Amino acid sequence: MKLEKVDHICIAVKDLQEAERYFSHVFGIEPDDRYREEKEKIDVVRYYIGEVGFELMAPIDSEGDVARFIEKNGEGVFLLSLKVPDVEKAIKELNEKGVPVTDQVPRQWRQSKYTFIKPKAMFGVLLELID
Repeated sequence: MKLEKVDHICIAVKDLQEAERYFSHVFGIEPDDRYREEKEKIDVVRYYIGEVGFELMAPIDSEGDVARFIEKNGEGVFLLSLKVPDVEKAIKELNEKGVPVTDQVPRQWRQSKYTFIKPKAMFGVLLELID
């Protein structure tokens, strides 16, 4: 599987406005994007550091993955996203290697497809593959 680059890093936070103010203050930059992802139950503020996205994400529903992560672990690094040329091919290759993924059919976000490698298979880190 070809890994092209680190696409983005996500930090789970309880209070998105507070985290945004703090991050912008500390580093003197403004967000490049803000969005709500209803399916994932999150609000997101995205910065770019070079070519890598840096996302602050806060839950909008206590039943979402980010909310459960914060409840269990507190705020912190939620996931690392790696860009691949083709997520469907990556899923097939991971299946052949016995690596568990969350989706056999990739999820859709904007013009990209993505899936996750389960944390237990990656030393406790949730890895996202996105094309």
